[in-house]
Amino acid sequence: MRFAGIALEDKQRVLAELSEVKSLFASRGWFPGTSGNLSIRVGEFEPDNFDFAITASGKDKSLSTPEDFLFVNQGGQPSEPTKLKPSAETLIHCEIYRMTGCGAIFHVHTVFNNVVSELFWNRKSIPVEGVELIKAFNIWDEEAHIDIPVVSNYAHIPSIVPEVTQRLDPRIPGIVLRKHGIYAWGANAFEAKRHLEAFEFLFEYVYRSELLKQRSGV
Repeated sequence: MRFAGIALEDKQRVLAELSEVKSLFASRGWFPGTSGNLSIRVGEFEPDNFDFAITASGKDKSLSTPEDFLFVNQGGQPSEPTKLKPSAETLIHCEIYRMTGCGAIFHVHTVFNNVVSELFWNRKSIPVEGVELIKAFNIWDEEAHIDIPVVSNYAHIPSIVPEVTQRLDPRIPGIVLRKHGIYAWGANAFEAKRHLEAFEFLFEYVYRSELLKQRSGV
């Protein structure tokens, strides 16, 4: 059975995955206020023709209701009749899907990802070197060095999209908005979750490492 061009069983699977991830991240305090958003792509993918489920705008993500998610198309418009509004940053999800063909995107606000984004704003990237969890991104070089892109945070969301397009690094499945939060993605929900958890570990590592350098005068 299909509805709005999407197989019903696929819709149900995606909604169950999103509910599970939302509950887990909420328990970690990663959605302060009504911040953050989650999405999972559903159905076939073409760069100019795809659909995904995304968190509805203004919802308390520590709660679970029948109106937590809605389906939108590649332009961020609802794929089926609904009174729900997609998250304000849906256009950023659209662009990341279009550029990467990924299967899921998770966006959270934490103290560590906000602080390090500001700490390294002048260089427009967060440097990480030799930390084991870089391997979560399938980067296996000995003492690997990565630079996690940081982009401007504008109130006008469409103004952010061109910078995401320009700065996205195919090796790094994530991008940070300055003093805002991390977008992490993967081929599916499991991989996106793994990447997000790795990023958050690395952000805390970088922050604490910088504190130690300051205390030791390095």
